[in-house]
Amino acid sequence: MNAIFSYAKLVLLAFSITFVAFVSGCGGGGGGTAPPPPPSVSHNLWTWVSGSNVVNQKGIYGTLGTAASTNIPGARGGAVSWIDASGNRWLFGGLGDDSVPSYGYLNDMWKFDGTNWTWVSGSNVVDRIGVYGTQGTAASTNIPGGRYLAVSWIDASGKLWLFGGRGYDSAGTFGQLNDLWKFDGADWTWVSGSNVVNQKGVYGTLGTAAASNIPGARYQAVSWIDGSGNRWLFGGIGYDSAGTNGYLNDLWKFDGANWTWVSGSNVGGQKGVYGTRGTAASTNIPGARYEAVSWIDRSGNRWLFGGFGYDSAGTAGELNDLWKFDGANWTWVSGSNAGNQKGVYGMLGTAAAGNIPGGRSNAISWIDGSGNRWLFGGNGLDSAGTGGDLNDLWKFDGANWTWVSGTNVVNQKGVYGTLGTAAAGNIPGGRSNAISWIDGSGNLWLFGGFGYDSAGTVGQLNDLWRYQP
Repeated sequence: MNAIFSYAKLVLLAFSITFVAFVSGCGGGGGGTAPPPPPSVSHNLWTWVSGSNVVNQKGIYGTLGTAASTNIPGARGGAVSWIDASGNRWLFGGLGDDSVPSYGYLNDMWKFDGTNWTWVSGSNVVDRIGVYGTQGTAASTNIPGGRYLAVSWIDASGKLWLFGGRGYDSAGTFGQLNDLWKFDGADWTWVSGSNVVNQKGVYGTLGTAAASNIPGARYQAVSWIDGSGNRWLFGGIGYDSAGTNGYLNDLWKFDGANWTWVSGSNVGGQKGVYGTRGTAASTNIPGARYEAVSWIDRSGNRWLFGGFGYDSAGTAGELNDLWKFDGANWTWVSGSNAGNQKGVYGMLGTAAAGNIPGGRSNAISWIDGSGNRWLFGGNGLDSAGTGGDLNDLWKFDGANWTWVSGTNVVNQKGVYGTLGTAAAGNIPGGRSNAISWIDGSGNLWLFGGFGYDSAGTVGQLNDLWRYQP
């Protein structure tokens, strides 16, 4: 988201790739005062690009495979997204509204070419079962079942990889999935995992790849892809080695053939071991959590922020800890080792050592060509420690956080302005479970999620936004 995405959203174009709920009281759309408009007239601007400024809109699918200006995905949250080598933005599935409209779990695939949407694959009706076919064999009839909060990657050849989520298996049973799929641009292939929900993890020996290894069924995990094409997976809500469902902190690597359990526990519900801030250690490990965000930097380090899970005391809450994994060890970089911390915003547009986003889950992320890590929204705590849906945009430069845009107060309505026109007053409403992309020009893109529309009404969104840093 999710979706989710990281360095690949920009550097994919050069094939240096990565892919990238204290559910709030969503009680109202007001509260707080928006920050002053940014001084620049050409940068730091949001543009409402497509979709509706009103929640709970049905999808307009048009003709399968044909772009049209009237096409638009229905409102949804918990989809997955990626961007291809031609700069097209893609999305798959989520929980939302189909063409009827009926509300449920989607398996539709869409492409946005910068102007129009195209319905590419899947159904325009919710709650479809998975059609798996023969494992390892692509077929035009294969399609993952409707699901949300899966994870995805895109490899060096531009193929999409999709893992797990919460949705429908081959029998039409609803639950947590551990199926791994590949989409080659035309057809889906079921690669590994089960076609039946709620499977426990088979961990094997720590650090050793094996054909029998497989992460347990899960959703709300995070993912990365490294420069060697290995797909990485961390945490989420799912099934451990004993078949117990809970919060996970296991780290896995898929090399294209086999899975390896790399670090963390094969038992759920683990607290975080933080060690000394800024110091890598083999004993360090983030606590079990779900719906964190991830990035991968130009050195191949995997970064993890927040989510809902267990802190150093084993207490569950919204987290704002920032971690780095260098391929061998974890380092606690910034944020607190205790949950439910409020945001420290400082001055808008000014980096400071004391700044830190509040604890949150279901946010979205980007990484730009300069290596800055970006974070938007989610469900968490504002400057007053009040919980709700956030619309704050943050940048981390490797040392300090900067509050860049949006408000420091939860549950703000969206200010859409004029469709297609950037303006200093525009800002997406507070939301969680949106999806994101970054294009070749360094613009940040945002779609949908669960949050507040132009009237301050809360629901599922299908608005598409572009932010020019």
